[in-house]
Amino acid sequence: MEQQKLPNVTIALVLGILSFLCCICSSGIGGIIMGAIAFYLTTKDEKAYRVSPDNYSNYSQLKTAKIVAIIGLVLGVLTLLYTIYVIQQMGGIDGYMEKVQEMMGQYGIEE
Repeated sequence: MEQQKLPNVTIALVLGILSFLCCICSSGIGGIIMGAIAFYLTTKDEKAYRVSPDNYSNYSQLKTAKIVAIIGLVLGVLTLLYTIYVIQQMGGIDGYMEKVQEMMGQYGIEE
């Protein structure tokens, strides 16, 4: 019987890598979402592999994708917690918005 590839490995790997970038660009929320989706897809493929391991050939890529997804998920959570901490240190959301307005005024950006 010819071996086939697990169906979600490539997309899970791409989502795991994108979760790193989304951690930076979206204060952790994007990283959490992308990492969680990638982790779900790898878990789903892992269950299919356990049922019939002789049918699939790319299990090593699945393990890599799962590790990348977990790292992206953890970094997303840490980034989100740090963002919440920083906002709290500025005096809550009102203090944060005042700081943003002040910085916009320094750069000559008016609303």
